[in-house]
Amino acid sequence: MKKPLFQGSCTAIVTPFTETGIDYERLQRNLDQQYENATAAVVVNGTTGENPTVTADEFEELIRFTVRVCQNRMKVIVGIGGNNTLHALHKAQTARAVGADGVLMVTPYYNKTSQKGLVEHFSYVADRVDIPLILYNVPSRTGIGIQPETYRILSEHPNIVGVKEASGNFSLIAETMSLSGDDLIFWSGNDDNTVAMMALGAQGVISVASNIVPAVVSKLCSLCLAGDYPAAAELYRKYTALFSALFIETNPIPVKAAMKLLGMDSGILRLPLTEISEEHLLTLRKTMREAGLNV
Repeated sequence: MKKPLFQGSCTAIVTPFTETGIDYERLQRNLDQQYENATAAVVVNGTTGENPTVTADEFEELIRFTVRVCQNRMKVIVGIGGNNTLHALHKAQTARAVGADGVLMVTPYYNKTSQKGLVEHFSYVADRVDIPLILYNVPSRTGIGIQPETYRILSEHPNIVGVKEASGNFSLIAETMSLSGDDLIFWSGNDDNTVAMMALGAQGVISVASNIVPAVVSKLCSLCLAGDYPAAAELYRKYTALFSALFIETNPIPVKAAMKLLGMDSGILRLPLTEISEEHLLTLRKTMREAGLNV
């Protein structure tokens, strides 16, 4: 039986880029805010952190800094996924060397390997580095999904502890949970799936929304973990529109815009991502106000 790396809310933290690098003072303020609002863990260098645009030199410094700030406060999980297995292994080794608590590895995009290829891709890394590995299934973004039987095979690996499941396919999730039992721990990969997935047995969420409402996401998870689903559903309904609005354009464009509306430091976006459109910004601001945020 595998133990969860964390329970509750894990923030997929944004990377506050500047024109010349990463603003570490901003990042520390954002990490401190997460800790102050009962966030259990952070994912650094994930999709929300714009990991395809983080350079090799920036990667190690970013991970070292995050581990140092979060040590003994929140778990640190490092996004290492990509479509080059050897590159993913190197990143996992770096994360292990600097003291990260786990790594998050997405399915290989563009290559679109077979299910057999997925098993070998993930296993290759898990075999060669002693750090808990969380699979990341987001077929809407990568073009390939992990099937239940593939999950079952991967769940047998001692270093593969769980999955960030963002397919939104609850039939697949239920079947996988049945096949894998206690050998694979689930976390919701979508804020709008959190309550439903935790009702099925997920241990929390890896959240985008918690960049702007960390206390809300932490409370939502706490209610679910306590089994108070009526209260969780009531809280969820209050923020449903906000969770959706944060994906009105490609993540992390809207969440960085939302942070700026709240006066928080989110940094610039790196190309090929561009600033949110004026039309969508108006929609986002309206939705935030309706959720009770002061913008």
